Amino acid sequence: MPQSGIVKYHVKLSYNVDGLVERADLIGAIFGQTEGLLGPEMNLNELQRVSKIGRIEVTTRSTTNATLGDVVIPMSTDIDTCALIAAAIESIDKVGPFDCKFHLEAIDDVRAAKKDDIVRRAKEIKQKWATKTVSEGDTMLKDIHEGSGGKVQAYGNSKLPCGSGIHNSPWIILVEGRADIINLMRAGYNNAIAIQGARIDESIKDLCRSKKTTVAFMDGDRAGGFILRELKSMVRVDYELRADPGIEVEELTPQRVSELLDPVAEEIKKGKPPASQEKAAAAQPPAGAAEAAPAEEDAKMLAAVASRAYSSLNETLEAMALDAEEKELFRVPISELVKKLSTQSGIKYLVLDGIITQRLLDGARGAGVKCVAGHRIARISDGGDGIVIKTFRDLGIN
Repeated sequence: MPQSGIVKYHVKLSYNVDGLVERADLIGAIFGQTEGLLGPEMNLNELQRVSKIGRIEVTTRSTTNATLGDVVIPMSTDIDTCALIAAAIESIDKVGPFDCKFHLEAIDDVRAAKKDDIVRRAKEIKQKWATKTVSEGDTMLKDIHEGSGGKVQAYGNSKLPCGSGIHNSPWIILVEGRADIINLMRAGYNNAIAIQGARIDESIKDLCRSKKTTVAFMDGDRAGGFILRELKSMVRVDYELRADPGIEVEELTPQRVSELLDPVAEEIKKGKPPASQEKAAAAQPPAGAAEAAPAEEDAKMLAAVASRAYSSLNETLEAMALDAEEKELFRVPISELVKKLSTQSGIKYLVLDGIITQRLLDGARGAGVKCVAGHRIARISDGGDGIVIKTFRDLGIN
């Protein structure tokens, strides 16, 4: 293609000729039999002259009595013109004396391919230079983190990553990996140790036996659940914590880490027995401490309702509302629940695949909800104010 032309598309066709022909015969048929079909301005010779079409590439391969191959036409026109030219070439039915058939295989956007190459190369450049350059801000943040929580250390013969606080703290936090420890340090907790996979090292068992209290803080994915079950079968776990659904501990913000760990730390500081671990696993102080004891009947009914709803709700990020007769009123994504509650009434039970927050309870109270069940409970300022609040674990479902 002349220098003034910029290729935008590659029109790719295949052909089959019922006889033996040469490459020149095919090119002659393409130019000759499309001439005049679409008007003089659409003749291939004219389009080549004004740099709208580049050099037409033709490949041939012959069998005993047939010729097969491909045609590639570089074009700098719009897509409509490409389609017209492709259709015109597909109308060719003779090459010399032999019958033939052309078929369009593809119209490739060359610019899209270039964009992909540019993005790929940009990623390579970023990766190369990011590893060679550390900003002043990153350096300062690193100094702050290391100054407040200490550097990540190694524990035991397996050199498990840990914080310096595990040696003198009366309680420890078991997490999955090194990145989790670093993230907990940012929130002010330097008494964590990484178990480094589902296989529990002997040094972890020894450490748990030497400490008064053990907290397990696992990722919020399925793997985190499997590891937690394995961990509980091997060591004593006094408190169970999970990151938000689908989130890893290393991805939590320092504020969210504090929201989950602070209530547990406060209970341990006050010397409360691990019997309160189910409430601590829900990441909030015991609801009973801030509200009157709920009616025993409502807790039993909520367990039955939540048990029936759990299998269809789990891992959907949806919520289900039911009336006093346990008739389903609506089912919506968690993200739409608070807005939906503002327009509803007559709800008795609310079961959700998510976290029970203060904002959610405020909306539930306005809709007359009596009982709420979910995976976890965030920190609640008013203790629910008369609403029965339970996690699936409280109800013996999960």
